[in-house]
Amino acid sequence: MALSSIALSSRALLKLGADTIASFDEGTAEAEIAANLYPSTRDALLSGHPWSFATAQADLPRLTAEPVADFDYAFQLPADFLRALSAGPSGRGRGITYRIVESRLHANYPDVVLSYIFRPTETEFPPFFDQTLIARLAAEFCIPLTESTSRSESLHKLADGEFRRAKMIDSQQDTPGRIEDFSLVEVRN
Repeated sequence: MALSSIALSSRALLKLGADTIASFDEGTAEAEIAANLYPSTRDALLSGHPWSFATAQADLPRLTAEPVADFDYAFQLPADFLRALSAGPSGRGRGITYRIVESRLHANYPDVVLSYIFRPTETEFPPFFDQTLIARLAAEFCIPLTESTSRSESLHKLADGEFRRAKMIDSQQDTPGRIEDFSLVEVRN
């Protein structure tokens, strides 16, 4: 079941025993807190792990302006970019040295493919991520709404547990990583 940003925030508010919201603009304390804390909490949680549902690859457009130092080419980052995972030459998503400077990627290759975390719409979040986000939002909303630091600490511990569980579920959707180009393994062959 796909949830909107309002539904996710309302479920977090329910966990606190607060009133739910129908809009971020309704003028209540709950709506103001949710409107201010939701976007940054969502983006921080998305950036915290290479989620399979929020990972993409893109051929980056090269910019005409060259970097001042260290690299030969500059590239425009995608509009929905949150965090870089790796970059590679044309046709590969990894394998090159790069640096992100002033919202641009700098590299020594004329064509670059970026593997990155992007911001999907809330309707694309899987249920395990919904639960993690709801738990994190409840922890973030707690102090402004209840002024209870002990309750907030407890909710943050629960949110950390949900985050670990979600990472485990998400990681099971991929081929396990393997050691590549490691001299001790190559010696055995």
